[in-house]
Amino acid sequence: MEPIVLWEPSADRVERAVLTRYQRWLGRPDATYAELWRWSVDDVEAFWASIWEFFSVEGGYDRVLGSRAMPGAEWFPGARLNYAGHVFRDKPDHAVAIRHAGELTDGVGEMTWGQLRELTGRIAAGLRAQGVGAGDRVVAYVPNVPESIAAFLACASIGAIWSSCSPDFGARTVVDRFAQIEPKVLIAVDGYRYNGRDFDRREIVDGLRRDLPTLRATVLLPYLDAEATLDGALPWEDFLGAPGSAPTFEALPFDHPLWVLYSSGTTGLPKAIVQGQGGILLEQLKHHNLHVDAQAGDRIFWFTTTGWMMWNFLVGCLLTEASIVLYDGNPGYPSLDRLWDLAHEARVTCFGTSASFLAACMKAGVEPGRGRDLSALRSVGSTGSPLAPEGFQWVYDHVGADTWLFSTSGGTDVCTAFVGGVPTLPVYRGELQGRALGAKVEAYDEEGRPVIGEVGELVLTEPLPSMPLYLFNDPDGSRYHEAYFDMYPGIWRHGDWIEITERGTAIIYGRSDSTINRGGIRMGTSEIYRAVLAVDEIVDALVVDVDGWMPLFVVLREGAELDEDLERRIAERVREDCSPRHVPNVVYRIDQVPRTLSGKVLEVPVKRILQGTPVEKAASRDSLADPAALDWFVDLAATR
Repeated sequence: MEPIVLWEPSADRVERAVLTRYQRWLGRPDATYAELWRWSVDDVEAFWASIWEFFSVEGGYDRVLGSRAMPGAEWFPGARLNYAGHVFRDKPDHAVAIRHAGELTDGVGEMTWGQLRELTGRIAAGLRAQGVGAGDRVVAYVPNVPESIAAFLACASIGAIWSSCSPDFGARTVVDRFAQIEPKVLIAVDGYRYNGRDFDRREIVDGLRRDLPTLRATVLLPYLDAEATLDGALPWEDFLGAPGSAPTFEALPFDHPLWVLYSSGTTGLPKAIVQGQGGILLEQLKHHNLHVDAQAGDRIFWFTTTGWMMWNFLVGCLLTEASIVLYDGNPGYPSLDRLWDLAHEARVTCFGTSASFLAACMKAGVEPGRGRDLSALRSVGSTGSPLAPEGFQWVYDHVGADTWLFSTSGGTDVCTAFVGGVPTLPVYRGELQGRALGAKVEAYDEEGRPVIGEVGELVLTEPLPSMPLYLFNDPDGSRYHEAYFDMYPGIWRHGDWIEITERGTAIIYGRSDSTINRGGIRMGTSEIYRAVLAVDEIVDALVVDVDGWMPLFVVLREGAELDEDLERRIAERVREDCSPRHVPNVVYRIDQVPRTLSGKVLEVPVKRILQGTPVEKAASRDSLADPAALDWFVDLAATR
């Protein structure tokens, strides 16, 4: 079947793309994207040297790669730089850096570059006064607000290591993360608002102080209540340095740690992933300029919290000439129209969200363009899980026919996308546009050979600068090796199924450890979900294969019933769209699909529970958006 082209960039869009300017500067103006990608991964050192030069990264270096081993690649030995210094470089004080909104605010607020610079300087001064220096860890229990971004930039400016969790994370989840890295300072809010309800978190903050014995200070940022206090905590205004403080930027080695991110932690302690100042700087300069195409005048929005890597990704847009837009609260409150209202109010040019949000809007009949002016909107980004072809179509039918939709796939592990948007290429229905420059992504078959036009393991056969420097509490590197390099020595295995098409596009089929093999036919769960969610009555679903028994769990639209007719139509769709062997053995109705705090479906933990694994070993409840979502599966396991 011939692929459907949903969008092609106009000649004007291609002409003004940063990628086009880069190609001309490179002396390859007529190269196809496929040719450019091939050069970028065949001559890794020349490519990353060109990124350094094109974006005028300050300082010099001895060579690009001291070692290209994986794990353990040594990038740009001899270089000294500062991530935050590059964020603020050449930014006029009067220009807007951040626009922000949320359930606690009326309208859209603004913070200029001058205000952000001063606040960053005052926080940095406050951290220094608490004895924080290069290499010390600062943790934050904060919402998605400008103060959080300023606090991160303050840490980066002095070489402290940042790590954050959203205030809706439970206490045990936060301790599981922060205790691993032995922080010196905790910055926390008094509470937050979500779904129209206020949640005071001071009791939890007090508990964090007890459970994090390395803390020297806790700083309370009033958010829910401007007058909030906490015994033993330093008030925000007392913590800050003097007004007018300007940040200074320490010159740090390329591989100096920048932040710690965490794996989802569905079983056991989450991996504490350390990424470096230089690696993240170069990767984000490349990705946000060449792949997101962020430019002067753009307003980049991505719905996220501080507990998801997309927050760190969004902050990286400040390395470009664009500004960013933040939202704090429930994206579906009071309805799924809320974020589209924000796009109208803030004149968003790039609307970033999750595939699940777009699918929910499609199911709910949301009309983004009705009653709103979305004329500023040039692009829509989607990540978090595979976006179904019907989701692609919905964007073009209901958001805008001239919208550049870029679906992306990557991971917390590298804080970027391996495959995703290319502003100069067409958009095919259901396909990611291309492999990212500098990312040597391949699909490996069962024999460890690269394949085209077939589904295989997503691997990287060359290093990326933003790969983890190391994991905390992994002195011999064994956890790091086991996580990514155990299957193919010297090659990064990411854990997703991917198909690279003859056109160079990509299709993600979900996690390889949850793929369902029935009668010798492998099927990614995303393909089954696509078929099931095409049934109008179904709004969410989960499927697993438990030793040859394949149950399907569905969340139904309000008023719908799971009867014989609905079960028959589900079976027909799966049989026709997937294969007869993947028709579920049984269909159960559930109230909600268990998901992590970042929205990922818990397929593997549910499978383990149904195989008899005790729930406390199968999943960390505190890592779930709703810990009670697993109870139904525990009860089912007890009756099998």
